[in-house]
Amino acid sequence: MKREVIWKTSVQTTAEAEEAVAELLSSHVALSPSAYTDAETGITAVSAYSTTPPKNLLVTKEALDRGLTEIRNCGLDIGSGKITIRKLPREDWAESWKRHFPPLEIGNALLIKPSWSKRRPRKGQQLVVLDPGLSFGTGQHPTTEFCLRELVRHRDPALKQSVLDLGTGSGILAIAAVKLSYAPVHALDFDPQAVSVARANARSNRVQRKIHIDQSDLTQMPARTSQRYDVMCANLLANLVIAERKRILARLNPTGVLVIAGILKREFNEVRKNYESVGMKLVASRAQKEWRSGSFIYRELHR
Repeated sequence: MKREVIWKTSVQTTAEAEEAVAELLSSHVALSPSAYTDAETGITAVSAYSTTPPKNLLVTKEALDRGLTEIRNCGLDIGSGKITIRKLPREDWAESWKRHFPPLEIGNALLIKPSWSKRRPRKGQQLVVLDPGLSFGTGQHPTTEFCLRELVRHRDPALKQSVLDLGTGSGILAIAAVKLSYAPVHALDFDPQAVSVARANARSNRVQRKIHIDQSDLTQMPARTSQRYDVMCANLLANLVIAERKRILARLNPTGVLVIAGILKREFNEVRKNYESVGMKLVASRAQKEWRSGSFIYRELHR
């Protein structure tokens, strides 16, 4: 019996050019490419998989080379732009894909792992089981990891603390918040598919009754509200974080912590200045790869 294979076409690039390269592969190779950034090297690989081989390897590579040149000419850093096309046995491809998502420990407080991992939580660790999918957030991305660490850092067991997760994606932050005994925990996302995935993940972690997950557009939410939160995670685009500052801060307790993540390094200073202009102070920050994240508190109330 002939062994079934899968053809893998990959381009080595940067996080900055990831979306443009994915669109290029969608046009010339296969739909729905995936991207993976190596935590040690910082190199992003965008890959497309197909059960049929390219009609002409040389022609495909030349088309991709031309597309990468166009992306570079648009001002994006594409990195090495190295193109590889190879075939993989289906079994090997499936297992190698899983190796891209190892368990993640957040100190002694949290263990985030995919369902196929046999890793068990250590004493005192809370477990979150989450498989990679279409919605953003598995814990592997540096911005998600920063938010997780901030949730752990700001949890005071002696207090009742609430959490709002803006742009929840897979629901990972809201689920982790419940596991850390935050309450109440609310999560919002504009994308109905993300909301569906987040609710499914909440059910699989048996915390669906402790999280309110809703589809909501931040730009259409009331500018004023009586519902405020002790910790807020805004894993959003920089322009949205800036444009909707009033709506975001209207939901933060005066003594609370606002965690802003998912910001490109070159855009972070603008975000920082915008929030400092209304009396906030950056108290924690982390830069990794193309991204920078930060936690803010009100300056006057924490002197």
